[in-house]
Amino acid sequence: MIVCLAANPSIDKLFAIDRLVRGDIHRPDGFVQTAGGKGLNVARAAHAVGLFRGHTGKWLVETLAAEGVPTVAVWTHGENRASLSVADRETGGLTEFYEHGSEVPSAAWTELVEAVSRTWISSSWLTISGSMPQGAPDDGYRDLVLEARDAGVKVALDADDERLRLALEAHPDIVKVNAAEAGGLLGIPTTRRDEALTAAQKLRALAGGDGHAGVVTRGADGVVLAAPDGSLYEGVLYERGRYPVGSGDSFLAGLVTALDRGGDWEQALRLALGAATANAELPGAGTLDPSRAEALADHAKVQLL
Repeated sequence: MIVCLAANPSIDKLFAIDRLVRGDIHRPDGFVQTAGGKGLNVARAAHAVGLFRGHTGKWLVETLAAEGVPTVAVWTHGENRASLSVADRETGGLTEFYEHGSEVPSAAWTELVEAVSRTWISSSWLTISGSMPQGAPDDGYRDLVLEARDAGVKVALDADDERLRLALEAHPDIVKVNAAEAGGLLGIPTTRRDEALTAAQKLRALAGGDGHAGVVTRGADGVVLAAPDGSLYEGVLYERGRYPVGSGDSFLAGLVTALDRGGDWEQALRLALGAATANAELPGAGTLDPSRAEALADHAKVQLL
């Protein structure tokens, strides 16, 4: 089983409009609302453990249940946050708004960690994705990585800023970030292919070197990987979708799912790229069709460098 931590879930809303004009009133002709946040987007391929609050939390849990996603809910006061993406058909661009969410008591974070620990008893992987709620300790992800690895559970990490830096000290098995996040952590340019490859190698080293992997996603330019044995891979899938929100999370879900099945790194990158693209084809983050992801994986171009 794969367990996905959703420390700061949200209601993800997508508005579709013909043209975004600053200062104007817009009347969307398309609207999708999903249970989201990075952790829940990944969890649609697995088992979720999340921190839920109030009426929005109830809606999130009910939505996940309707989708058949097994969920362990830790409840605290307040309300879960919401996120809004506006799809502009004229430009093909997205304008995004993400709430921070209200502060949570330290006791709620402790309870969430305990819930995750109980769940991974029968698990092979733990994914840790996205932001933490205000009030959670900056080193919270680091401590979770340490506890999981001590329990023999492999960890895939997708975080940024201080949470990422601290969690790397605990040596997760995989660290997966986008090029901008990698550049922010490492203080190096990551725009070009060779720069992204260097970043992936540096991430692998920070995660512990041999036996650990560094992955840098590059949007439409694909992905680069520094594998646990030091091998370098590059992958790309040329099909495109109009709704990329959540594609990085779907990438991580595909990657870990393939590895959990016993696949090699080439197979894992193919399914990850297929999942990311399948997500982008449908409105609503994380609402991909698994069979479509498998089909797209066959068209991915992955090479050992």
